[in-house]
Amino acid sequence: MGDRMIYFDNAATTFPKPKEVYDAIMEAMKEYGANPGRSGHKLALKMSREIYKTRELLAQLFNVSNPMNIIFTGNCTDSLNIVIKGLLKEGDHVITTSMEHNSVLRPLHALKKKGVDVTIVQADNMGRINPEDIRRSIKDNTKLIATTHVSNLTGTILPVEEIGKIAKDNGIYYLVDAAQSAGVYDIDVEKMNIDFLAFPGHKSLLGPQGTGGLYIREGIDVEEMKQGGTGSASHLLDQPHICPDRYESGTLNGPGIVGLGAGVNYILREGIERIRKHEIKLTKHFMEEVLKIDKVKVYGPLDIAEHGPVVAINILGADSSEVSYVLDEKYNIATRPGLHCAPLAHKTIGTLEEGVVRFSFGPFNTHEEIDIAIRAIKEITLEL
Repeated sequence: MGDRMIYFDNAATTFPKPKEVYDAIMEAMKEYGANPGRSGHKLALKMSREIYKTRELLAQLFNVSNPMNIIFTGNCTDSLNIVIKGLLKEGDHVITTSMEHNSVLRPLHALKKKGVDVTIVQADNMGRINPEDIRRSIKDNTKLIATTHVSNLTGTILPVEEIGKIAKDNGIYYLVDAAQSAGVYDIDVEKMNIDFLAFPGHKSLLGPQGTGGLYIREGIDVEEMKQGGTGSASHLLDQPHICPDRYESGTLNGPGIVGLGAGVNYILREGIERIRKHEIKLTKHFMEEVLKIDKVKVYGPLDIAEHGPVVAINILGADSSEVSYVLDEKYNIATRPGLHCAPLAHKTIGTLEEGVVRFSFGPFNTHEEIDIAIRAIKEITLEL
């Protein structure tokens, strides 16, 4: 067993974070941890300013012209639910894919019971989506196309720019789940014709858990999921319709959002391209070596150009949970087994019964760690 944990579960949450993220959170907690937007004193105003700086940094990262169109949420699931439930009504049609996470599939399934028509476009067994299949699924009442950007199971990169063009050409809104791409892949909401971008703060944006966000294109009316105190228009019993207040009832996770800002600032300073190249090199290294091992099956596209830093494998004849347990207990390597909250994606690649062992790489992983993991997998194949 190694002395320290090798962490290959970055698709669930990135760990560790840059030091400046921890420092920013602690400073916010200790030095100005007041309630933003609720009081006019110095500490509350300081917290409000720091939260706004994070909006500006995210707007810069995603090419959003107005930072006020970025809403803070508790996580990516909150963001996806706001759009799906706030936009779709009985009689509307929505198109999604078989590669989606349950944070898209479950809200859509709930709406299906209330009269929303749902089409799930089938991916191939590598998790790839043909944009033409989406185009062919469009109906007169299609209101929304919702897709992930990078599969949390196979790492397959979906052609979001092509899908965005199809949506725009047909006057349909486009929602992108950027849970596995924000902070690693270039996202330009204008160039990609993205109307709604949902993202977590705690994954590749390097912020803490309990943070997430949602971009809503200017002028689109999405009904809020909750009403409450916003610190604005407090004399009215109606929820204010200004952005972001409409969607930010209750006290925000101020220190967490400040930490998220520090994470985004780290990405902008280091360069998203440098971070992406590092993670792609790690992924390529892992895939090339693991493919040489007998009894190991690798899922998803084998072309690195189609592949994000998420790799799903199985050791043939072994349960994915057992393999992950041995990696953790004997080798101190953290991975995630099972179904990854994406049952249709597992059905698509043929692993619904056994699940897979998922390795997901982050900016602070090393090639030495990849080599250790490969040696561990080789040993496990001989033992199981």
